[in-house]
Amino acid sequence: METLSETQFAYLLLTPALILLGVIAIYPLASTFSMSLYADQLTGAARLGEFVGLQNYIDLFTGARDFALPSAFLPTFTTEFPFVTDIYSSALMVTLIFTVFSVLFETLIGFGQALILDQDFRGRRWVRVAIIIPWAVPIVIQGMIWFLMFQPNIGFLVGTTENPAIMNQLGLIGTTPLRDTADSLFLIIVADVWKTSAFMALLILAGMQSIDRSLYDVAKVAGASRWQQFKLITFPLILPTVLVAMLFRTIDAMRVYGIIETMAGCQTVPSLSCLVVTTFNAPLYGTSATVAFITAGIIAIVVSVYIVNFASEGI
Repeated sequence: METLSETQFAYLLLTPALILLGVIAIYPLASTFSMSLYADQLTGAARLGEFVGLQNYIDLFTGARDFALPSAFLPTFTTEFPFVTDIYSSALMVTLIFTVFSVLFETLIGFGQALILDQDFRGRRWVRVAIIIPWAVPIVIQGMIWFLMFQPNIGFLVGTTENPAIMNQLGLIGTTPLRDTADSLFLIIVADVWKTSAFMALLILAGMQSIDRSLYDVAKVAGASRWQQFKLITFPLILPTVLVAMLFRTIDAMRVYGIIETMAGCQTVPSLSCLVVTTFNAPLYGTSATVAFITAGIIAIVVSVYIVNFASEGI
């Protein structure tokens, strides 16, 4: 009887996982792509449910596709960015802005928190618990808390034109921030950073505590300062963990929906139309499937860039 090689045996062990992956990931993706190839408009040359091939994609990229809600960002983006000419490209720009700034500040704040928590001080366990709390609070509760905080005459941060509050006096936001395009996006980013910095801190802290402490002992004997220890030991060894954490957060930020819908969805979905919100607001299934499949493709490209960089750096 012929025995299996190591490679064949490895594939045999992977078979159940690959089947499960196909059921929960590949099939829904294929189904979404199939759905995007059919017409869903009640008006136009193609009838409802008729196979139209890639026409939905063409309409989306040329700005011919209609959506349920407009984008209040579109006039501003059209002026600043010539390539933003329709609702979909406006939603894509909102998504990119949200992703870049939220991931950037979450990484910086999370890194700072991890550096503090990595130190040995009294009450460190309680501080860790306190930092985790924002991440543990359900998204609906968080959204409502932020919503109430920035309501005029309800929250202490926002007032009226006659009676401005703290943030109005500082000129950070207007008196109706959740109805303003720039203010609403700014507050959504702030809320997401407040929520998810703890997640970044925990991942980075886990990487820091895996570093061999004898390296620091040797550095101290050699007369290295704290900055030199961080520059030559901590940062190089923690970089792979930071990059992986940023990858997870980038994927999550590009498909954000909960914080927008619960915090300001009933008022400002038109101004905060990111890709996922645009998907939900598309008139019928074909358009929604088209937006969803393109979004999945963008995320796949981002992940591929990360993986290529990991491989080139030997991570």
